[in-house]
Amino acid sequence: MTHRYTYHVRLANRMNEIGTETAFEASARARALAATGRDVIYLQIGEPDFDTPRHISEAASRALLDEGMTHYTAAEGIAPLREAIAADVLRWKGIVATPEQVVVTPGAKPIMFYAMLALIEPGDEVIYPNPGFPIYESMVDFVGGVAVAAPLREENDFRMDVAEVASLVTPKTRMIVFNTPHNPCGSVLTPGDLHAIAELANRHDLVILADEIYGRLQYEGDWLSIATLPGMAERTITLDGFSKTFAMTGWRLGYGIVPMWMQPAYSTLVINSVSCTNAFAQAGAIAALTGPQDAAAAMRAEFTARRSLIVDGLNAIDGVSCVMPHGAFYAFPNVSAFGHSSSQIATHLLYNAGVSVLSGTSFGRHGEGYLRISYANSRENISRALERIAASLGGLAAGGPLTTASD
Repeated sequence: MTHRYTYHVRLANRMNEIGTETAFEASARARALAATGRDVIYLQIGEPDFDTPRHISEAASRALLDEGMTHYTAAEGIAPLREAIAADVLRWKGIVATPEQVVVTPGAKPIMFYAMLALIEPGDEVIYPNPGFPIYESMVDFVGGVAVAAPLREENDFRMDVAEVASLVTPKTRMIVFNTPHNPCGSVLTPGDLHAIAELANRHDLVILADEIYGRLQYEGDWLSIATLPGMAERTITLDGFSKTFAMTGWRLGYGIVPMWMQPAYSTLVINSVSCTNAFAQAGAIAALTGPQDAAAAMRAEFTARRSLIVDGLNAIDGVSCVMPHGAFYAFPNVSAFGHSSSQIATHLLYNAGVSVLSGTSFGRHGEGYLRISYANSRENISRALERIAASLGGLAAGGPLTTASD
């Protein structure tokens, strides 16, 4: 006798509160189109198009093949890497931290997630930039907090308006999140902005999550970390990692500099979620920080040249305007003049022009009217993409049809 069973299994309600990162979805669509034979230029993903510098890979290889680094490590990371990070943030950022304050994680996202899990109660408010990295809002929602958007506007060079941020603070506010240099806009907070945010944090007893993952890709001005300002060391979680500076995205290596009062919470969360971070990859990270920096400097110089190429090229297209980004490797052009949503424009450019970009709304509702275009691609490909974008948008401006995925 055959028995049939019906299972009534459902996902937990909390899964309705978590979002995603649409760059990966856009990449999948672009690859699917390329699989049909179309030539696609990929300008959607936030990943350096360079290989990891060889001395970093060689250090990891030695650790794996010759030094037996194939076992569990301490939850917070191996001591030599934590020491190297503490020395590096002092040298580079001016942050005075002990190795015990360093927490190494598989990628930088856990630093965000652990901050929300450890600090945010249901109903607590977190102020975050919008448009901004979508995982901020997603993680606040997931833990039951209230994500409060601080709009970034073109007329303010896509920086947080600190006066507006101050107006958003309520008795329920627990944390302010910011990202400088910024994804997706390429904006950079000024020293004045950071001092004003620090004053807000001290006055209202707030925690700051400072996402500095693109810190070494700031193109003008002196670097300033908010954790170095008066009263901020004990209320700032500084997030950074190796993926952007050293072209190590697939290595999944991030870290946080956390106040000592938060270190036990981070350690507990690491143990409960990932146990520890890959051992031999951490050996490569030591080499990244302590070895030659010429490859990282060359990547930064190349991004600087590409920035000018893409911004000048976008501003030469009728109906498009683009402010000059001051950091990271993204342009955020205004395409509202074409009378279609950002999502429609991004879809049109993929299927009509073979150029994969992201809608500004992939980063929040205040991204409407804009596209995020990564210039982590060769100058040759950027030039070809600009020609295709100009022709495709020119066709729209002349009354041509909007191309959709189903066309």
